[in-house]
Amino acid sequence: MCLLEQFQGAFLLRSGDGEMKTYTGETFFFPHSGKKGVILLHAYTGNSNDVRMLGRQLNWAGYTVCAPLFTGHGGDPREILKKGSPADWQDDTRMAIFHLRDTGVDQIAIFGLSLGGLLATWALEEDPSLLGGGVFASPITTWGDSNVPQYFPTLAEKYYRRVHTEPELISERLACLNERLPAQLNDIKKLARQLAVNLNRIHRPFFIAQGGKDEMIDPNSGAQLRDRLLAQGTPVDFHYYPDATHLLTVNSAHRQLFSDVENYLNNLFEVTNDNQQ
Repeated sequence: MCLLEQFQGAFLLRSGDGEMKTYTGETFFFPHSGKKGVILLHAYTGNSNDVRMLGRQLNWAGYTVCAPLFTGHGGDPREILKKGSPADWQDDTRMAIFHLRDTGVDQIAIFGLSLGGLLATWALEEDPSLLGGGVFASPITTWGDSNVPQYFPTLAEKYYRRVHTEPELISERLACLNERLPAQLNDIKKLARQLAVNLNRIHRPFFIAQGGKDEMIDPNSGAQLRDRLLAQGTPVDFHYYPDATHLLTVNSAHRQLFSDVENYLNNLFEVTNDNQQ
């Protein structure tokens, strides 16, 4: 099989007989000995494939890694709007944290890509026992400026064509998407606004990664968040990749991002262990 295209994490593969098949990521859990764990949260319209490569690298580096599949994701894009909501995704995030703790992992960092970054930030605001974490291309302060309203229907149409959906059915499904999408995006915007209000709850070192050619959100989003956090005295590990687009975990910046995340975690857990001695 060879990888042909990614619909925000849903991979389309050609089998030996030439048939197109969709490979969608499920929740994954990569165990490792020890108490250190990392939670990775995927993007809106994506799935755990968004963060699987990073998860594997962190697991090899000595961390237990968990990446939940957000409710409604991993298949037909309509299901995101029918079954998913910020409240559901908060529950998914909360359950991932519980799952790691149930396995004996009690030193946890949490990161997210785009929408996943909103949920990671929410977790850090709500759960002071999390050691740290951060965001990859996540519009905490600028969600209203995103291009998601234009991209979601376009990407969904591409998905349906790739899986050989009849043209008339594509039109019906896109009409359904366009009808439901504004309400869900408004709910996500409300979440982002609340996160911005509660940023003063975060005092642990915070990781921020942003691409300079981000086509989905304002490329200045990362710097704006950095400035907000620094102004309140929160330590920030900020990384800017000038030529990178939105999906930092799989695009041209991913190797450098993975290295930067590892360095952040090494410092984070080293300080934590020193404080516990």
